[in-house]
Amino acid sequence: MSEELICITCPLGCHLSVDRQSDGGLAVTGNRCPRGVKYANEELLAPRRVVSATAAVEGGAACSGNPGGLCAVSRLPVRSSAAYPKQGVPELLEAIYALRVSLPVSRGDVLIKDFKGSGVDVIATRTLKKA
Repeated sequence: MSEELICITCPLGCHLSVDRQSDGGLAVTGNRCPRGVKYANEELLAPRRVVSATAAVEGGAACSGNPGGLCAVSRLPVRSSAAYPKQGVPELLEAIYALRVSLPVSRGDVLIKDFKGSGVDVIATRTLKKA
């Protein structure tokens, strides 16, 4: 039985048909370039995802671009520095949601270093200053 995927590697969006071989490999058809084969193998054998979420900010932060005063920012947008194994995403999200970020923080600051020895960091995607 074959599995159907749409390759998202480039704008062509090839409709891939993937058959699992007895040796554990995959036979991929429908791709118009070699990237489709690579995508199918990664997606079906070892799927990974870049994780985006928010982390709690201790004490709140000042909003920039608000000439009438301050507003309360209680969450900091964060993301993984690289794709993380899909089956581990819930555990990574749990660690992110447990974070309490002290300000100031700059975009690109590492908030969790090398999560579970994966080589993937969690980084801030926004600069925030103390309220």
